[in-house]
Amino acid sequence: MPKLTITTNDLLEKQDVGKLLRSYAVPAMVNMVVMALYNIVDRIFIGQGAGAMAICGLALTLPCVSLMTTIGTLTGVGVASRVSSAFTLRNIPLACKALGNALLLNVILTVALILLALYHLDTILLAFGGSEQTIPYAHNYLSIIIPGSLLTNLNFTCCNAFRAAGFSHKSMMIILTGVIVNILLDPILIFGFQLGIEGAAIATVISMAVSSALILKHFHCPANQLRLKLSDFSPHILLLVSIIGIGMAAFIMNITTSMVNIIMNRYLVNYGGDYAIGAYGIISCYSVLVATLMMGICQGMQTIVSYNFGTGNFLRTRRTLELSIQIGTLIVCTGFIIGELFAPWLISIFTSNEMLITLSTGGLRLTFLMMPLIGYQIIATSFFQSINKAPQAIIMNISRQFVFLIPALGIFSRLWGLTGIWLAIPFADLMATLITTLFLSREKWLKKAA
Repeated sequence: MPKLTITTNDLLEKQDVGKLLRSYAVPAMVNMVVMALYNIVDRIFIGQGAGAMAICGLALTLPCVSLMTTIGTLTGVGVASRVSSAFTLRNIPLACKALGNALLLNVILTVALILLALYHLDTILLAFGGSEQTIPYAHNYLSIIIPGSLLTNLNFTCCNAFRAAGFSHKSMMIILTGVIVNILLDPILIFGFQLGIEGAAIATVISMAVSSALILKHFHCPANQLRLKLSDFSPHILLLVSIIGIGMAAFIMNITTSMVNIIMNRYLVNYGGDYAIGAYGIISCYSVLVATLMMGICQGMQTIVSYNFGTGNFLRTRRTLELSIQIGTLIVCTGFIIGELFAPWLISIFTSNEMLITLSTGGLRLTFLMMPLIGYQIIATSFFQSINKAPQAIIMNISRQFVFLIPALGIFSRLWGLTGIWLAIPFADLMATLITTLFLSREKWLKKAA
């Protein structure tokens, strides 16, 4: 049973910030990294077992997979806030009602998106930069993964609710079990049954089904307070509106990222062909891995910052922000050094194709040029969400994607071709960091809290 109200509040007010941040952030970081491993493991086995063109086809699916999971982000982030508030007030029925409504919303939106995506799948893949060589691989993979996204989104929503209710260890174990199943099934289905890219998709869906079974087991345990009744699924307009409102910022950010990925694919295929898309898919595995570590820190920071900012403890709020940025910067600098020094080895984990290795190695080193700055940028953006300034957070995110990255892709690609496409990414990171600094400098209370 999670600790409630006074114990939690006392910790948030008085416990050492470093220790508190570690206790909140580490489980979230583990969860985020484990979730990222689903895609990374698939790409490793597909690249080694099905060939270079298969991994290029898989890279083509990134925007579609990302779009499908935005529903899970919307309902997951939204319900986590409602469940956390309800548990703090000891209103367990409200927490259950919020989760039931979030799952109802999740199913309705995901099913609608699945039907739409499957009906227009080949058209979508062509628009995403697909070719005659890559579309068959992407189609075979997505025809299995897209229906399975219903399980993915339900798992994401439930695991967010579990963490908010104090069951962070259980949430982590559910996700970790799914990843282990995926890792075990990938070689069996890809190599043993020679199913290729379809085998990776089947392994992913089965692993999500296993995680779903563990979630159902949780709901059937009488000792757990967060249990659902049929009445919890009846629509409650105010709850649904609040869940959507809270999760909208994260939803918009994910949508913009997916849209940028589509545009990126179009430039890549025009200036580098199918192998350039495959290279970007490999590079994104490492950039996403670093970003998920940042998001784990952000999740841990948000709870501490939200509480202390709300109670007017600005000194403690500033200390949490500073420590989060310091830890985040250390992580991204480590990622930068590893990426620059060991790029060929990192790429060879995914493929043995010389052309793909060459393209990916050069692309990784160029796209990672401003990585030491992104920890600061991601954490500061999340900080504004934590102090109820979501519009600023959305502007900061959108400015990086639409104000800087997309125009830079057009200009740089014309000047330097594929190299320019890679350079557009660190350019956008640099400009986004400047915007972030501008927004933070306008928060006068931060200076007063120094």
